[in-house]
Amino acid sequence: MNCAVCGSPLLFDRVVFHCSCGVFVHAYCWDKHVLQAHRPAFEVGTVDLNGEFKAKESKLEEVASDKKVTQSIRIRKE
Repeated sequence: MNCAVCGSPLLFDRVVFHCSCGVFVHAYCWDKHVLQAHRPAFEVGTVDLNGEFKAKESKLEEVASDKKVTQSIRIRKE
């Protein structure tokens, strides 16, 4: 069995993550899988010494999975 991200074999006695979407990935490929496959919403910013988050950009990144494309199918009645 191979990693869904890098394609390398999943070795015996190594940490492997099984995602809820069904794929198996190396522990070090997990972040890349989540960012590429699931595209979570996130903000870019900094945290100060008080633990307060300050966003560099005012709006959230849009989540591609929330956009659903629907096709309309017309049925001809003859």
